Amino acid sequence: MALPEIKQTATEARLAALELPTAGCTKPAREAAVARVREMGLPDRRDEYWKYTRPDTLVQADAPKAALFDNDEPLMFDQIDRLKIVFVDGIFDADASDDLSLEGVQIERLEDICCTDIHWAKDLYGVLETRGHNPVPRPLAALNTAFAADGVAIHVTGKPSKPISLIYVHKDEASDAFLHHIVRVESGAEATILENGPAAARFNKCMEIDIADGGILHHVRSQGRDHERRAVTHMFTRLGEESVYKSFTLTVNGVLTRNEQVIEILGDDAVAHVAGACVGDGDFHHDDTVFITHDAVNCESRQVFKKVLRNGATGVFQGKILVKAGAQKTDGYQISQSLLLDDDSQFLAKPELEIYADDVACSHGSTSGAIDETALFYLRSRGLPVADATDLLTLAFLAEAVEEIEDEDLAADIVNRLESWLSRRR
Repeated sequence: MALPEIKQTATEARLAALELPTAGCTKPAREAAVARVREMGLPDRRDEYWKYTRPDTLVQADAPKAALFDNDEPLMFDQIDRLKIVFVDGIFDADASDDLSLEGVQIERLEDICCTDIHWAKDLYGVLETRGHNPVPRPLAALNTAFAADGVAIHVTGKPSKPISLIYVHKDEASDAFLHHIVRVESGAEATILENGPAAARFNKCMEIDIADGGILHHVRSQGRDHERRAVTHMFTRLGEESVYKSFTLTVNGVLTRNEQVIEILGDDAVAHVAGACVGDGDFHHDDTVFITHDAVNCESRQVFKKVLRNGATGVFQGKILVKAGAQKTDGYQISQSLLLDDDSQFLAKPELEIYADDVACSHGSTSGAIDETALFYLRSRGLPVADATDLLTLAFLAEAVEEIEDEDLAADIVNRLESWLSRRR
């Protein structure tokens, strides 16, 4: 079916402003991705999965400018021993990065892969992104597969001694960055990937993750704190038998952020947890969109998302659990909640369950409300100022999401940063 003229025009204008990267083993995937973008068209507000979020500034040909944030805080995860890989406005910075050698893992740049004809990443690049369009089209992910010129391929074969840290630095007010990462976790291997930083004025990031039987991947991400940045991110994950995937995202500031997680559970006894906490103030729009497919027996998934909003900020959650026929003994849990600190902010939620198996335990819930006045009164009666009491209750509200981080040091770093940010926003 032909695209509406307005969508086709916008799509072609965006494509015309971009240049396909160097050929190599990723060339067929890139060309196919361009064809998918043309077939689907870039999103607009008429699309069902974008009705709560205006994609205009994410699809227009030129990136809106974003002022640099004057930040005197230490880098996130700075106290953690990690292998640092730095990108400045979407371009790898070798001088600021560590040596990419680490036992138990092989790390290569996407640029280097593009110059080869044979590579393990060829069987993964664009594959999970392509699968992720069924049943919901995700054209901005296809756009990334086509035009991302940088990123890393991470092949985990053992148990690296420290996390792999992807650091995104924003230095150009007009930067328009694409990054595409590929992660393969082999059977019995385990790794932790960290991400932090604002990245660019406009940022489109895609990560494809393939976890083999018995593999484990932990992912912890911090987005922000540039006030005017815009970002759309996609994470496509495929899980084998008895594999584990746990992902947590913290977002503070940003005019517009949309994070999508698309997870396929294909092996029996696998576990997938995704969680997020965000703190928004003023001109802030934050959208978490999650789609988890259960297609195996005795698997577990959790979606835990908490948003604290004030001064007219907007939070969105769209989450779905699809349980296919035969995926018996599925345990699927989904909760999305917002804490509205004034009457001007809003939380828009669309939780969904679609179940075709009869022996499952699945639940979803969504709530929105203000600070508990009884709890606030109790804390104030014990001598706490109202600002301190509000911050304490806010941290307690976010705790369920933060608790999804298994590593205690990483969780403590997130909590400490939240405490600092909340105290500065008074």
